[in-house]
Amino acid sequence: MLQRTLRQAISATGVGLHSGERVKLTLLPAAPDSGIVFRRTDLPGSEDVKVDPSLVNDTRLSSTLVTPTGVRVGTIEHLMSAFAGLGIDNLVVEVTAAEMPIMDGSAAPFIYLLQSAGIVEQAVPKRFIRVLKPVEVVDGDKWVKLEPYDGFKVQLAIEFNHPAFNRAPQTVEIDFARRSYIDEISRARTFGFMHEVEYMRQHGLGLGGSLDNAIVIDDEYVLNPEGLRFPDEFVRHKILDAIGDLYIVGHPLIAAFSGRKSGHALNNQLLRTLLATPGAWEYVSFSDPAEVPSSFHRLPEVA
Repeated sequence: MLQRTLRQAISATGVGLHSGERVKLTLLPAAPDSGIVFRRTDLPGSEDVKVDPSLVNDTRLSSTLVTPTGVRVGTIEHLMSAFAGLGIDNLVVEVTAAEMPIMDGSAAPFIYLLQSAGIVEQAVPKRFIRVLKPVEVVDGDKWVKLEPYDGFKVQLAIEFNHPAFNRAPQTVEIDFARRSYIDEISRARTFGFMHEVEYMRQHGLGLGGSLDNAIVIDDEYVLNPEGLRFPDEFVRHKILDAIGDLYIVGHPLIAAFSGRKSGHALNNQLLRTLLATPGAWEYVSFSDPAEVPSSFHRLPEVA
């Protein structure tokens, strides 16, 4: 398996979910082993921000990187999830505001953008992180865990005592050796409750939210006229988020991830715990394609 980047640069514009600001996003090819790097073009001379779990210092309803000098890059989880789903290793992300555009609230528009630019392989082996022993983070009745597994699979459970959630499964397991990220996960949208809107806006969050970029739920029903894209879209979106949060480690994980009532803060704490635990993980590359776990053979082909 070789590292991947884009064939050419590509741009899109949208609105920030929490800031409400209009933002331009540009994705550019990058050299092997350079990783995913964010660049705030609205802050001339500011430092580039390479994804790293230690820089996730704001997890209020999203994952936000904050450098020691105060450069912020927010709501990166959907874009990072798309990178993971397509196996993108090296990329420069230029953005004209402190937050990524929310697009339709899922990763699907980013998948379309990346595939439109074309994905190419680079003549350097992809570096995976293989989990060697279980690592877990618990916070009351919430928990997340990484365990050794020859591939990549995710099992998540959510828990909402609400009619809209009780009509569908709140637990989903997907083994990516058998199921497709693009088909099963990428289109699942973020969601929120009407009663949360006033609180969020008082705290400067959700200013760009609408029925065009989120599933909105009242006391009983989904308000979006088109309804849900999947019966269990809520938990599928939590999987989308988790995949994006985990990819902030900068490499694909060979592991099984599971959790109950997980969120951005717990997902990040799990990565930090993994990296800080001696003997819990190792870097690995493959020269023989037959040795690559089958989960990663399902990555979409390059252009």
